[in-house]
Amino acid sequence: MNRCYTIRLKVGPKGQIVIPKVFREAYGIKEGGEVIVEPTEKGLIILPKKSREGLIRELLEWKRKNARGKPAKLGELKNVSLEDEFDEVWGIENEAVP
Repeated sequence: MNRCYTIRLKVGPKGQIVIPKVFREAYGIKEGGEVIVEPTEKGLIILPKKSREGLIRELLEWKRKNARGKPAKLGELKNVSLEDEFDEVWGIENEAVP
């Protein structure tokens, strides 16, 4: 869906809401399926739960976009400190712990 819609829903006695059919179809929310409710400062966000295949596809896409350099070959990393590599990638500075 390209346009942003705002709708008002009634909350039932058990805190239930009904997501309109047009939105369920557009976002692939099926009867008996699950959604994710994300609390924010402005309110709640309801997201469709991603399938395993969808999540894997997103992770592979992220990896493709964020890959740097060439892949390591067997044995090339035996003298590399993975902790230092992690700290360097994420900008964590080594601080002496008392």
